[in-house]
Amino acid sequence: MTTDTPSVLIVEDEPDLANLYAAWLDDECDVETAYDGNEALDAIDETIDVVLLDRRMPGLSGDTVLDTIRDRALDCRVAMVTAVEPDFDIIEMGFDDYLVKPVSNDELVEIIDQLLLRGTYDEQLQEFFALASKKALLDDQKTEPERKSSQEYAELKDRLAVLRVQVNDTIQELLEQDGYRQLCRDITSESVLQE
Repeated sequence: MTTDTPSVLIVEDEPDLANLYAAWLDDECDVETAYDGNEALDAIDETIDVVLLDRRMPGLSGDTVLDTIRDRALDCRVAMVTAVEPDFDIIEMGFDDYLVKPVSNDELVEIIDQLLLRGTYDEQLQEFFALASKKALLDDQKTEPERKSSQEYAELKDRLAVLRVQVNDTIQELLEQDGYRQLCRDITSESVLQE
């Protein structure tokens, strides 16, 4: 995933709607459009950060495109943008978010921002846990004097401290968004686990 201008693939079988979404996002993102599932699979690669995917398309459905994206293990976020009302079948689907049409310019920009922020958080957590694991191993295997005399160990501790701040900042940013605040409350609520 890129850290500069995000790359967005819009997969929508209605060309006018796809082009409208592209026009809305053109100032914020590098936008590509695909008007069916086969075009989408040809267009998607490791350079795509976010896919806005219609669920119901003739030929190759959005569900099939989504499964293929996940089977290819591409590092992108996928938001279903569809007229299909969500049902219980969504539980097993590998999308990151779901918007029911009609959607506005602001909703599309917001969902892309949220998905990119979540991606950043995932990367930060992965690096944090990898480094924390290395530190724990060195703490277990090396003596305190050995650790204190190691420049590499000192740099590891510094990087962990920086990452801890970045992860906390990202969590705070996610929590400032109403939907994620409620989601976090739901996650920590015992009633959700008991239902």
